[in-house]
Order: sequence, then structure tokens, then C-alpha cells
Amino acid sequence: MRNSIRRAALGGIATLGVAALFAGCAPAPESGGTSGSPAADSDFLPCMVSDSGGFNDKSFNQLGFEGLTEAADALGVEPITVESASETDFAPNIDSLIDQGCTLIVTVGFLLSEATIAAAEANPDLEFAIIDDQLDADFDGTPDVDNGKPIIFDTAQAAFLAGYTAAAYSKTGTVGTYGGMQIPTVTIFMDGFADGVNYFNTQNGTAVKVAGWDVASQTGSFTGGFAAGVESKSAAQTLIDQGADVLMPVGGPIYQSAIEAIRDSGKPVAMIGVDADLTETDPDNADLFLTSVLKGIKVGVSDVVTAAGAGEFDNTPFVGTLENDGVGIAPFHDFESQVPADLQSQLDDVKAGIIDGSIPVESPSSPKQ
Repeated sequence: MRNSIRRAALGGIATLGVAALFAGCAPAPESGGTSGSPAADSDFLPCMVSDSGGFNDKSFNQLGFEGLTEAADALGVEPITVESASETDFAPNIDSLIDQGCTLIVTVGFLLSEATIAAAEANPDLEFAIIDDQLDADFDGTPDVDNGKPIIFDTAQAAFLAGYTAAAYSKTGTVGTYGGMQIPTVTIFMDGFADGVNYFNTQNGTAVKVAGWDVASQTGSFTGGFAAGVESKSAAQTLIDQGADVLMPVGGPIYQSAIEAIRDSGKPVAMIGVDADLTETDPDNADLFLTSVLKGIKVGVSDVVTAAGAGEFDNTPFVGTLENDGVGIAPFHDFESQVPADLQSQLDDVKAGIIDGSIPVESPSSPKQ
């Protein structure tokens, strides 16, 4: 087990460009612990458990880590973090943080749901938060524990914009997506992406195809995990062989293997990132990133940690949407001159329609609100 408990900052993590997200929610605290920063309760100790992607995944684990450390710096406390190498590490890692006196434990990802609920039930005097899960095993619309707070995102809305973008950009008439594991926090991206492509077709009389995912049957291409490797590269290559000239891999580091497949193919294939703006987190490959689907994980975690540190923890879900800027898509960066000149204005109209409800975006995996 890669049970490397690490304190404070993690070297080499890039600064992410999502600080502007959640404009409609509580603002993120300033980092650095200035004299005007809020002070935490004397016994407050925030902690975090990663999933198997690790804190340097250039994606959602990294964003969560940065949100934790930003809030901890502002509160003047030193957080404890622990990485998981596999699912069998989740419960022991949470227990290790409890044993070290953590008062707020943030877990990263849907797969930690069961372990988080169990720990919260066994430790009602402690506070827990989880990224990308509603802590709702009985599906009644509310967290199963009073001391557990979901940090969740309706990423289908933002992925819809990314799918529309992919269809507008595609020269081959085929775009593709695949996931790490077939779980709601992955398929919600794929649903939105495919629906956005179909909406573009409806509006423009085109017939751009989506390879790798079928919304109606909820079936498609998955690697079986979230690690970069041969499975991800093979999945990407299969989509490229089917003619896809835009790929959206959904699952943290698996995108890195898609890059290898694209480079090896020698074909002009663009990529859409997820969670973070990959042009900023992985600048060495910026020439491949058409855009990215953004989740305000960093700001969401920072907000929750700050509130808990001030004694204001509650279990009301923190939900990011297009309306509150909790989800969105990144700028086109290097692709600005390669997309249709009026694409941004079209996307602005689509976004407005999603927000006012005139363009419905529905996924079986969308958060209950």
C-alpha cells in the first residue's frame, strides 16, 4: 500500500485556473494565512484521503488537495493527507487519519462512498466530506449521515457544451469518449458529451457520430480503472481507428495514455480534458487540448474546509452547476483560430438555454437537487 502520509504542500503541483469557478457560492479564502484570514478552532485538523489516482494526477485528486491546502493555509492549520493505491486502502487510510486526531476528513471520489459512510456512522463526533458522491446509499435524496457533506457537480451540463464544441470542430464527422470505470461520476460526463453532439446535429443539420458511448443503452468503452496504461491507450486507439478526431477520456490519469495513442497515430486528433483545464495542468501537451470540462473541486473543497474550520459545518450538498459557475468549459487556448468564428457565441446561447431550462440536459447520474 502506498500509504505515504504527507503533510502540507505537495511539490510540483501546477497552479490551476479554476479559481474563478463558483462565483455564485461562497468565495475561496485567500491562501497564505494573512493577518486578515479566519482563524480555525484550536482543535480543528482537516485531512484528506485520495483515491488510487494520487494527488499528482493533474485532475480531481490534485484539485481537491489544492483546495484543502489553500483553506488550511488561510486558517493557519497544517493538514494531513494520505494516498490510496487501491480500493482496499480506503477504509484503513480513513482510520489512520481518525487515529491521528483529524476532525474533518475529506475523501476524494465516488469509490470512497461506502468507507466514508461507515466511518461517519462510527464517529458521529467527527466531520466528513466527499467529492463526487452524495453519501446517499438508499437514494432518498439526502445524505445518509448527519456528519457527512457531499461536494458534487452536475457535469453533464458542462460536458454538453464540450460535446457541442467537439461536433463543431470535427472534420471527420466522428468524435469519441471512453471512461475509466462505469460509475455515475464518469458516465455523467459521457452522457452530457453525447447529448451535446446530438444537439449540435439537430441545430445544424449534421450527422456527427459519437463512438465509445451510447446514452440510451448506457453502454460503452471503459478501461476498468483510473490508471494510465495499455488499457487506456488501446481504448483511445480503437476510437481513433473508428475515425474519431476528438477524444474525451474520462477518468483522471487515463488521458495520459490517450496522448500516447494520438502521438503514435500521427493523426490530427484533438482532446477534451475533464475536471481541470489540462492546458494549464499539462502544458507540455497543450497543442492537443481543444478545451476541458471544468469542475470547481478546488474551490468547493476550500469552501467546505473553511466553513468547518469556523464551526459552520453542515451536510447540505455543495452542488456545482452552470448557473453558479461550479462547472464550465475551459477556453480554446491554442485552438482559438481552429474553431468556427461564431462558436463561442453559439455556446453562450446554449449555456443560457441550459440555465433557463429551455435546453434540457438530463443524465441518470445527475445530482439530485
